Amino acid sequence: MRHAPHTHPLRADLLMLGAALIWGCSFVVQRLSLATIGPLLFTGVRFLLGACIVALMGRWLRDREGADREDAGSAGRASLPWRPGAVLGVLVALSISAQQIGLAYTQVANAGFISAMYVVLVPLFSMLAGHRLRFGIIAGALCAATGLYFLSGERLTLQYGDALELFGAVAIALQLILMGMWVHRHDALTLAWIQNLVCGLICLAAAFAFEPVHWSAIQNSLLAILYCGGLSVGLGYGIQAISQRDALPPHAAIIFSTEGVFAALAARVFIREHLSWQAIVGCCLVVLGCLVSQLATVLRRRSGSSHASSPISGRNEHSL
Repeated sequence: MRHAPHTHPLRADLLMLGAALIWGCSFVVQRLSLATIGPLLFTGVRFLLGACIVALMGRWLRDREGADREDAGSAGRASLPWRPGAVLGVLVALSISAQQIGLAYTQVANAGFISAMYVVLVPLFSMLAGHRLRFGIIAGALCAATGLYFLSGERLTLQYGDALELFGAVAIALQLILMGMWVHRHDALTLAWIQNLVCGLICLAAAFAFEPVHWSAIQNSLLAILYCGGLSVGLGYGIQAISQRDALPPHAAIIFSTEGVFAALAARVFIREHLSWQAIVGCCLVVLGCLVSQLATVLRRRSGSSHASSPISGRNEHSL
């Protein structure tokens, strides 16, 4: 199977920002869906729908590139990256399930903040793995994290729901790092398809084991499933896989952290959650963190350090 084409770094950043917008708005949809459907059933169904969307995206891109059926057939099932895709799927299943269940026990703004703490965890895990991070990436991550703290309203108590959101943040941080590594070895959309499929099957199986499963619940939540499955999972995770071919994990994490901003804004617009002046300052700090990270990335490219090597990204780059 052919690899999804590389995109321009600036275009990759804009794609990641678009994914963050979709994910941030999905917090409100997920919160509202809790009244009509169990969290595990909701996650399982929407990820299976997302897997179908990613498969269609991959087919469309291959047709657009002129890939003939002979090429597609010659790849064979053995060439599909089932193992890395399955690992990514398990991590996403853990993260999304914890996030969805945690939303029932915390505010949307708190959930948006804590679940976006991968913005700090990704650089931290990178340093623990022995990689030297540039000051701009560290400064951008800390600035974004401070902004997300202000967005939360400074009322964090780390109770049950918040602890679940933090667990989800750890899982998604690992997913970002591994996706950044494997997306250079395998087709991006194929990885995303297997990831979504595995996540959907795991969550659906858990739903049958731990939740009441009724067809009426799916019918009553159809609009939420279509948004969160078609856009948040299908388009969002497809964009993540493609764009991470041109973005190092710490930089990608900073841009994806803007989902906390979009979550707070969507909560204010759609469910009238209060947006204080601290939250507005937080939004500005997250945007500033993204700009600092972007400036550091531009300077890195201009200095020619992008030709070095990095085990995390799949390229030889000792300094991120």
